[in-house]
Parts: sequence; structure tokens; C-alpha cells
Amino acid sequence: MSEQIVYLEGQYLPMSEAKIPVLDHGVLYGDGIFEGIRAYDGRVFKLAQHMERFESAAKAINLELPLPIGEISEIVLETCRRNALSSGYIRLVCTRGADGLGLYPHPSTHPPRLFCIAGQVALYSDEAYRRGLKVITSHLRRNNATIVNPQIKSLNYLNNILASIEARRYGADEAILLNSEGLVTECTGDNIFIVKRGVICTPPIWLGTLDGITRMVVLEIAQKMGYTVKEVPFTLFDVLNADEAFLTGTAAEIIALTELDGQPIADGVAGEITLALLQEFRKYTKLEESGAKI
Repeated sequence: MSEQIVYLEGQYLPMSEAKIPVLDHGVLYGDGIFEGIRAYDGRVFKLAQHMERFESAAKAINLELPLPIGEISEIVLETCRRNALSSGYIRLVCTRGADGLGLYPHPSTHPPRLFCIAGQVALYSDEAYRRGLKVITSHLRRNNATIVNPQIKSLNYLNNILASIEARRYGADEAILLNSEGLVTECTGDNIFIVKRGVICTPPIWLGTLDGITRMVVLEIAQKMGYTVKEVPFTLFDVLNADEAFLTGTAAEIIALTELDGQPIADGVAGEITLALLQEFRKYTKLEESGAKI
């Protein structure tokens, strides 16, 4: 099997040759942004929406992207082509660039660094989609927007990483992060939904919830399927007493949450609405309108 090809600063290189200096601000301080993107059947899913979020995050941290967003979109597509990738996972990253050990990045002499990786992904098994995930409540709290806004997918993901480590420590697959008010925001890498009496609810983004691309698509699909969908605050009480609960994310797609802090959600298996949404989501990914052709 040929070596994976990575885009890095104007070149497409074998993975083993793609190097970043140790003084890069992304390495030293987590100073940069990223997007996790999926490709399905020869199309990059919701590429335009991912590029819009990438550009917005760059603006929010005062990071001038090294190329126009249209050219960056083409880099994503070309990286897929170079790897003969029809379906898989793409990671797009822009760091602040190389500098000394000081905090100020000196952008005039050290431009940002862009790279793109494209490869295969298999986050969960088919059995996991039927069984659902075990989730705990993390003792950590979601970042407040006055610190680092959760809408920024920054390279400093320590909040999420620590919660993910905590989940594994307790034998769980994921962890729920509450905000400072004790309201549910999301999990470490996924948005969260609950279903009660046929109504589908998810936290509003102003609580500290990432405005996820898959979240957005699920809201649209659910409405087209005839479900009532609400973006409303809720607590762990509501999750524990839901008829169904599920998570959404680029890598996870739609997967049931069937156990929280050792207690089953409803009957402890993936619910009917969750599975129906997953089926419709996967149909949607095959449509021409779903993304950009590779």
C-alpha cells in the first residue's frame, strides 16, 4: 500500500516527509484551528459549510489564512484525489506558524502554516450503532464563551481531551460536558440530542454547544421526516428520563446514547427514531447536493 499523501505549505508530500518545526505556535501553544470533514462516495460532505466555519474561526482568533478559502477548498479535494480517497475522513489545520518561544507570534515574519490530511475512519463498529454508547458526566465544565468561544475549533482542545480521558477511565465511550449553570452542552467530540414523546431536542449553541455540521443536517432531516425539533436547554435529569438519546458528529455520524453514569436510557438500546435518522442521514450523504465532488 502506498504511503499517505499530505498537503503541507504548497506541497503534497508522503506522510513521512511532512514535518512541522518544533517552534510552531500550534505545537507550543495550541495556537491554530482545525476542521474534521467527511467524504462519502466521491463527495466531500458539506465542504462549503466546513470552509465557512474554518474561515470564521480564523477571524475569531485574528489568524490570517495563508490562502483564499476557495483555494483551501480545492486543497481539500486535491488531497482526497492524491490519496484515491472516495470515502473517509479529512483533517484540515492552520497553525499560527513558526516563531520563537514568546507568546506574540510576529505574523509579518512568520506566516501561518496550512496542512491537510485525508485517510480512512472507523470510529465505531456496526455493533456499537445497534448497542449504543456508554456515557458519563464529566466533572469538567464546558469552556465559557468569554474565555475561548466553543464555536472556535482551536488546536487547544485540552478541555475535551481531559473529559475524554475521564470517560475512558470509567469504562465509558464518551463524556457529557455541562456548562457553569449545570446545563447539558455537548460531549467531547459530538453534539447531543434527546427524544421525549416524539419531540427531538438539542441544546442551543449559546449554551456553549458547537454549531456542528452534522447537528445542522440532522435538524433538517428530522423536520423533513415530520418530527418536531426544538433547540432548548435541558439537564441531566432530562437525558436520564428521555425515551431516546443520541450523539451526532462528523466521525460518529448519528449514534445512540444508551447508558448515562451507569443507568440505562429507556430500554438501553438504540431507539427507533435514532436508527431511522441514521438511515436517512446515510441516504442524504449519497445525494449530489450533499457536498463537493472530488
